[in-house]
Amino acid sequence: MVATSTPESHSAPESKRWTAKVKAAVVIDIIKGKTTVTEAARAHDFTVAGIEIWQDAFLAGGEERMRSNPSDAEAHWEAEKKDLNPKIGE
Repeated sequence: MVATSTPESHSAPESKRWTAKVKAAVVIDIIKGKTTVTEAARAHDFTVAGIEIWQDAFLAGGEERMRSNPSDAEAHWEAEKKDLNPKIGE
């Protein structure tokens, strides 16, 4: 049997989209010392710089979460929703 190529097989590679869950799992493995940034980048076919951006975002989010208690965060989101709803017509 001879393999034939289709137009789809010659198209440019599609960019991978990473879910927050996968990004967090990768960063947590790095923090726990289970892998390094370089190893994670290689394993996920991603750049070291990209993994470092995930780390920075993860740590910034964690810092913000440690700063706020749940009622503060909820009050913030409610105020933002109240401000944005008129702008989008709801």
